[in-house]
Amino acid sequence: MTSQVLDLAGAGIGPFNLSLAAQLDSIPALSVRFFEKRPSFAWHPGMLLPGAEMQTSILKDLVTATNPTSPWSFLSYLVKHKRFYQFLNAEYEAVPRREFADYLGWVARGVTSLRFGTSMREVCAADGLFSVDTDSERVQARNLSVGVGKLPSRPAWAETLPKSMAFHNSEAAARLGDVKAPRVAVIGGGQSGAEMVDALLDLDTVSSIYWVSRRPNFEPLDATPFTNELFTPSYMEKFHGLSEDLRITHTRRQVLASDGVSASTLKKLYRRLYERRFDTPSAVDAGLFLRPYRDVVEAVRNGPEIELTMRNGFDDSIETIEVDLVILATGYRFVLPEFLHSLKERMSYNSIGEPVLASDFSVVWDGPSENRIFVLNAGRHSHGIAEPQLSLAAWRSAVIANSLLGHAHFDLGQLDPFVQWESQGRESLFSSHMGQAAE
Repeated sequence: MTSQVLDLAGAGIGPFNLSLAAQLDSIPALSVRFFEKRPSFAWHPGMLLPGAEMQTSILKDLVTATNPTSPWSFLSYLVKHKRFYQFLNAEYEAVPRREFADYLGWVARGVTSLRFGTSMREVCAADGLFSVDTDSERVQARNLSVGVGKLPSRPAWAETLPKSMAFHNSEAAARLGDVKAPRVAVIGGGQSGAEMVDALLDLDTVSSIYWVSRRPNFEPLDATPFTNELFTPSYMEKFHGLSEDLRITHTRRQVLASDGVSASTLKKLYRRLYERRFDTPSAVDAGLFLRPYRDVVEAVRNGPEIELTMRNGFDDSIETIEVDLVILATGYRFVLPEFLHSLKERMSYNSIGEPVLASDFSVVWDGPSENRIFVLNAGRHSHGIAEPQLSLAAWRSAVIANSLLGHAHFDLGQLDPFVQWESQGRESLFSSHMGQAAE
């Protein structure tokens, strides 16, 4: 057992805990250590396809929003690698995902509080401390930060399909090169689904691609200025103060602000479809069959093929297609890590099974208030659609750092937003009616 008591022990080294580690690197007064089971940093390696782009600004990196002089900014990365001017001259509309992944890896190799090849096994709470068992040691910490990421989400109808005939898009980089199936269905109408379709169009082995989405159309990411106000600290703070029912309603309504397809990707796919039609005028679909507003309700394997049954929301009909392979671009889901199971019953959860998070991203639990469990990438329904995104990663890390210190090390003050979201006084219609009834 180590004699030192850590101020923070972190589980997982993805972009969010990496952001926290980079911010805390500027605060030597805090003793912190982050653990990752992988031997080195990797950010969604299965999704680093050629041509894939980020959907956020380069300034929304790990640190810049609250710590612009940090040595761990994306601009510092460009200067360090002698690519600053060439990057500007390239005039990217969006940062190539592979370059941003290289930036993250560069930070991971430089921050000294990171421990790779070691994972958390079990966490217990007693006597005002967390006792953390890792692969190689036992450490004690006053606080925890959980950033292990989410697991691929697979629809119930896909659970019985063999791995050889269905895979999640998180495996795409490893699996696409071996695809020999002539007919492929891509399930999911977001950016990942669009990228899968684009990659499949380059494969000579694939003759028919079905792009299936529950959404009414293949819709663009809403990245317009007023929608981007949803990705600001001011909005997130207002959102957190709402009732759970209102928060869930808003996140469902705002899906295209965080999970639409980049306009450039949609334009590229449409042009590819047009060019195929130009080359072969008689081919109505040119090998790409677009099926929006379809909800897959059943998948049945018939020998070497899969029959997908779908409900068409446009005309309320039932239809089927036969394919040889299914690619699931169906997102991710939160699962409480195994090492926290000893604390599971001590935590509070919302109506959809996610941990209830306080404003500083710590779990509401029955333990001492000075022992916090910060959970990153589990607050979509507590803090808003920006919480799982990189957009506010630097700000969230600064919030957590201030919470650890007990004072405002980072200045998080904001100007008043352009949009006034809440009513003055915030008296609900329901409470107003109740007051009148009481009279």
